[in-house]
Amino acid sequence: MDGNAKIEIEDKKDPLNSGIAIKVEPPGKKLQNMMLLSGGERAFTAIAILKLNPSPFCVLDEIEAALDDVNVARVARYLQNYSEDTQFLIITHRKGTMETSKILYGVTMEENGV
Repeated sequence: MDGNAKIEIEDKKDPLNSGIAIKVEPPGKKLQNMMLLSGGERAFTAIAILKLNPSPFCVLDEIEAALDDVNVARVARYLQNYSEDTQFLIITHRKGTMETSKILYGVTMEENGV
């Protein structure tokens, strides 16, 4: 069973200043705003959108934070497969994602006791 998705402009009278609404229907669920999905469903929806409409550069901010370790590994493998066409900048704290990265930059904040 396949899911469905659509992207809509929120204010059609002012499209240049309007936001967008992404509505998705994962297999077995009804059509709803993407923000109403679980964290894991949102992560895989974002990945599906990238597969259908690739971009040369993509920033992902903790896309896999809500996933278990098995699904973190799946997301990391997916991103590796598509890294030939898309450059990913991933903000993460998940070990599985960092282990599969080709280049890793670390950023810390100075705090007492850390």
